[in-house]
Amino acid sequence: IRSLAAIDRVEIMEETAQILKNHAEEIALVITYEMGRPLADTPGEVNAVVERLKLSMEDARKISGEYIPGDWSPDTVGKIAVVLREPVGVVGAIGPFNYPLFIPAAKIIPAILGANSVVAKPASATPISLLLFARALQLAGLPDGVLNVVTGPGEVGAMLASHPDVGMISFTGSTEVGKEIARNAVNKRLHLELGGKGYAIVLDDADVELAARKCVEGALRNAGQRCDAVSMVLVQEQVADEFVERVLQMVETWKTGDPRDMSTRLGPLVSASAAKRVNTLVKQSIEKGASLAYGGEVDNAYHQPTVLTNVPDQAPIVWEETFGPVIPIMTVKSEADALSVASRSRYGLDAAVFTNNFYRMWKVAKALTVGEVTINDFPRHGVGFFPFGGVKDSGIGREGIGYSIEEMMVIKTIVFNLEPAG
Repeated sequence: IRSLAAIDRVEIMEETAQILKNHAEEIALVITYEMGRPLADTPGEVNAVVERLKLSMEDARKISGEYIPGDWSPDTVGKIAVVLREPVGVVGAIGPFNYPLFIPAAKIIPAILGANSVVAKPASATPISLLLFARALQLAGLPDGVLNVVTGPGEVGAMLASHPDVGMISFTGSTEVGKEIARNAVNKRLHLELGGKGYAIVLDDADVELAARKCVEGALRNAGQRCDAVSMVLVQEQVADEFVERVLQMVETWKTGDPRDMSTRLGPLVSASAAKRVNTLVKQSIEKGASLAYGGEVDNAYHQPTVLTNVPDQAPIVWEETFGPVIPIMTVKSEADALSVASRSRYGLDAAVFTNNFYRMWKVAKALTVGEVTINDFPRHGVGFFPFGGVKDSGIGREGIGYSIEEMMVIKTIVFNLEPAG
């Protein structure tokens, strides 16, 4: 891959984008069949990959260097340095099931643009989407051996992380698996986007209709199977009743059913065991004193959109990543109380704040220990035009246009002694 000029690598990405566009309907249907996301939504994932490929030139422009004169320090007078960015070598890209096309693609694209080769492992539940992407790259002219897709169970990822020829691991998935990968990836560069607990803070001066609409969508999109989902709402008591009323009205519009039906907004979870896990969190919350305001039932892999109110902080759902279509709502007295709850979370990926006061949104955003705070909307990483990533148990490193490629390169410094030239 290093023998290909950067512009040639960009052209391969542009050709891949065209191939995906030509087969967008078929690929969207594959995603629906693989993981159950409604067919009304899956074209958006294909389009996001196409857009990311089109922005590949922006990634490639980040491959630059610097000239450093040495005469600013006594010990380097008479010398200069050139700083280069070079590929790490082999990038191990391990993706999750919830966005089986886009997330692996968002790792593979910058890795190849940075002249790395890639060994990619899709989630064992959803491997076909990534195989289709690999085929598109092959048809676009990517040389054999640059991208290698290995399917299989989780043990394959552990083997990849520990392999001596792999220079970096880029992993998106659960915190527990991410920590295991980190233990195996000794002396490797790491990018880990792990679990999240997206707290949405609704203050008493917020546009309540907007906040309710955004929290519902942020919690229910992709059946809540998003690391950046709104999975806990902290609403000030002055607007809590109105907020809950509007949430309940909006949840009713989310039709649950066959994901192949274009009118379906909420399909099944990835598996029956995943739905059962979510329902356990719901039942535990009710046992701890939460009120079931809507939904709460599970049928095989389908989990009803569910609204819980008066959720106490003893309920596990306040702290655990939900990864299901549940909107837990806790009423708080003040902005400080909301921040107290959010600050105790072991996660730090995304949060949202709803307020019409600039000073409050700035104060709360600064106080939250997360990688990204969204004001008056639900968090969404999209194609990665804005950088994203987590702190605490939500991971390390940043992804995004230009940011991913920085993670996948190493700095080499070349020092020139100018004494022989006088």
